[in-house]
Amino acid sequence: MRDHGVDKQLLILLLALIMGGLIIFYSASLGIFAKKGSEVFSNILISQIVFGLICGGVGCVAASYIPYRFWRSYALVLLIATMILAALVFIPGIGGSSGGAKRWIYLGPFSVQPSEFLKLGVVIYFAAFLSKLKGSARSSLQGTIAFGVLMAVTGALVLMEPDTGTFGIIAIATFAMLVVSGVPWKHVGMIVLIGVIGFGLFASVKPHVVSRLTTFIHPERDVQGAGYQLKQSLTAVGSGQISGRGFGKSLQKYYYLPEPVGDSIFAVAAEEFGFIGAMSILVAFLLFGARGLVIARRAPDQFSGLVVVGIVILIVTQAFINIASMIGVFPLTGVPLPFISHGGSALLAVLVGVGIVLNISRYMTKST
Repeated sequence: MRDHGVDKQLLILLLALIMGGLIIFYSASLGIFAKKGSEVFSNILISQIVFGLICGGVGCVAASYIPYRFWRSYALVLLIATMILAALVFIPGIGGSSGGAKRWIYLGPFSVQPSEFLKLGVVIYFAAFLSKLKGSARSSLQGTIAFGVLMAVTGALVLMEPDTGTFGIIAIATFAMLVVSGVPWKHVGMIVLIGVIGFGLFASVKPHVVSRLTTFIHPERDVQGAGYQLKQSLTAVGSGQISGRGFGKSLQKYYYLPEPVGDSIFAVAAEEFGFIGAMSILVAFLLFGARGLVIARRAPDQFSGLVVVGIVILIVTQAFINIASMIGVFPLTGVPLPFISHGGSALLAVLVGVGIVLNISRYMTKST
């Protein structure tokens, strides 16, 4: 195969998201400086820039040069390794908890969230598995069963943390890969039905899920409790109006908005840059997703095409779930906004994933 170089359009969109995200993150982090002081502020910046941006940038460049077939050869090893890493959060002395959730492994001053790397492990393995099937009815059934088993194992790890949002994103991405692979629509319908029933049963035994759904439907019932974050987020978004208050001038991030550098960072951006800034973020992710799907369609083989679909859907779905939850059209999930929210592990994993997509883009076939 001839190497045409990485896709310039996707690279430009990636750089725009990174640079824009860094500007928004720095502004949002000023709220942490005001609330918790310079030491916490410095630690957050160092974690984001060193572990996330610099290490992620190196990982992205390296992945863009590693032949994508390497990932197919070691797909099972990668899956097992990321699952073991995800399981370490439950081991006392290794894993750590915050807010009742066990999602992190602490390495000195830094923390690692293994589920971010598990996303890539699951996508790459499932792409490798689906690409080995031959397209018969039996193969379609094998793909459907494999999806169910993979979701059961992944769910056992991620939902125990608990991290419902991350599991939902993984499920959506792998489901999209299954549909693209050509599984019959009757299987698709069966999976959707089982998923709805399964979610209903899970929600019935998990009070935090019920609470978030109730808050989503009736946010006005507890505006000082469960509905507080949504209320303050809507206040921030609305006060931005058309052009925003200006860089660094958000009021909500200083006094009212929970997690201004985390899952609420879109609200900070909307307050400071207004409707124009908020729409720019949405358009950037839409263009990123659209370009990613063009690369998937023109990928050199089925495995690479499925990998691109999985990684792009992971990123774009997470972005839209985060944004939708901040404007009240989706329940709060706590998932970060890719490229923008605080989280070195998340940024590192996302950049490595995009690096893999960029490598695949080197070998795109000509458009027809």
